[in-house]
Amino acid sequence: MPQTVVRHEQEHLYAEQPHTAAGRELSVALLRLRRAEHVQETRALSASGLSNLDLRALRYLVQAHRDGRDLGPKDLIAMLETSSANITNVVDRLVNKGYVERVSHPTDRRAHHLRATEAAIQHVDSAVGAHHAELVAAINQIDDEQAAAAASVIARIATALDELDTRQLTM
Repeated sequence: MPQTVVRHEQEHLYAEQPHTAAGRELSVALLRLRRAEHVQETRALSASGLSNLDLRALRYLVQAHRDGRDLGPKDLIAMLETSSANITNVVDRLVNKGYVERVSHPTDRRAHHLRATEAAIQHVDSAVGAHHAELVAAINQIDDEQAAAAASVIARIATALDELDTRQLTM
């Protein structure tokens, strides 16, 4: 029995229940989604064979490559909210695995950009791609009206959570 409690703890609401049955259904669905996302993130991390920080850095670099943007170590420091020493170690590990190349900056001899390799793109896609493909497949089964309503509700909830974080910082 305790394993069941632990396994489903992420689906427990640590607040007063919503006032309506539909609201309670929505909160249960959101908590289930949160748990499912967590399971997929854990699976992707395990499948990648990388640390959480290394995989996050690699995902940023792959996305930057796809967007045609150059990222440097300073960008990763800001994006990952960590130290330059940490990023140096992350980049060294990713370079050693063949996932990242250091590319000289075109105008500053002292600086360099980080470029995801084809191996990195394939690695990230194999770790995360099935999860995202399943999200898209589920979304594609929803009609436009339902998708718009869901997007509106999710955006409203995300905004409330973002504002909660801001309010807690100013207290």
